Amino acid sequence: MKKNIGQKLALYPTPATVVGTVGEDGQVNWLLVAHVGIVSHSKLLLSIHSAHYSVKSIDATKRLSVNIIDEAFVSAADYTGGVSGSNTDKSKVLPYHLGDAGMPVVDQSPLVMECEVIDTYEIDGFHNYICTILNTYVEEDMLGDNDKPDYEKLKPVLFEMPTYKYLRTGGVIGDCVKMGKAYGETL
Repeated sequence: MKKNIGQKLALYPTPATVVGTVGEDGQVNWLLVAHVGIVSHSKLLLSIHSAHYSVKSIDATKRLSVNIIDEAFVSAADYTGGVSGSNTDKSKVLPYHLGDAGMPVVDQSPLVMECEVIDTYEIDGFHNYICTILNTYVEEDMLGDNDKPDYEKLKPVLFEMPTYKYLRTGGVIGDCVKMGKAYGETL
């Protein structure tokens, strides 16, 4: 029997990321963001509370990077979400270089996407950015067949909101479409 727990957002866990920005003054800033989603095969959504310092840079430049977190730097990534860029220089927290689109790319991140904001809307105190992906960088040893990211190797960290915990990703359960086809043959 299921218990009704009310109007609770229960769509977690989500991938934990560090969003990189470059302010109009050229200053790099990092922010932990776990409210991320897929909008289409070439667009993603980031939802960032309006009070965050990074919002000003994103609104001004319309550019950012999305850096997937793995266990190697989850503590540093967590730090970027716990202090404000308005009174802390977070540019030195993570080693980085600028990508082809000029956005900061975390050297430790196994997968990074440089993005351009194409639409913004506000709801419930959050800036929601629809972004198109300009460049995707993946560590070569994290690539599988046809130069696609291999998430069993990449092992992104997931964030679970109700308990504020980071989770490990697991192994492959099966092949999409093939599992359903096999199931359908049993009906």
